[in-house]
Amino acid sequence: MGDVSKKNSLPLVICCLLMAALFAVSASFQFNDPDWYFWIPLYATASIVNLVNSVEEAPNSRTRRMAKFALLLGLSLFIKVGIEGFVRGINGFWSLDLRDRIAREKFGSGLVIISMFLFLENSSDPTRRLYPTRIAKYGMPILVGVAYGISFFFFAFQHNEMRF
Repeated sequence: MGDVSKKNSLPLVICCLLMAALFAVSASFQFNDPDWYFWIPLYATASIVNLVNSVEEAPNSRTRRMAKFALLLGLSLFIKVGIEGFVRGINGFWSLDLRDRIAREKFGSGLVIISMFLFLENSSDPTRRLYPTRIAKYGMPILVGVAYGISFFFFAFQHNEMRF
C-alpha cells in the first residue's frame, strides 16, 4: 500500500477534474473559430495537464513540460487578444463582457495561465504536495469558482447577445 499522505487531496482532484472538463468543452467550441489552430492545442493541453494532475501523485517531467507549453502559449494568446482588443478599440483590458469574442478569448487564456501556474507552483517541489502553500491550497478552488461562476452567468443570461 502507498503512503496516503502523498495522495492528492479530494478537493484538488475535484478541482482538477472540473477544470479539465471546462478546458475540454472550451476546446470543442473552437472548431468554428478562424484561429482554431491556436486555441484547440491550448485548451486540449490544459485539459490533459489537469486530468493527469487529478490522478497522479507526483507529476512527471512530461506533464510539467506540457504545463510550461500551455502556460507560454496561454501568455502569448493573452497578449495577442489584448493587443487585438486595444487596436480595434473593442473593450478595455479588464473587461469581462463575454459577449465579445476578444473578451471570451482573454478570459479563457487567463484561466489556462492561472491553472498552469498553480500546477507548476504545486509540483515544483515534492514537499509542496505534503505541505502546500496557501496559493497552491486555495488557488484551484477559487479558480474553479470564478471560472464556473462567470461561465454560468454568461451562458444563463448573456448567451443570446453574443458578438463575434
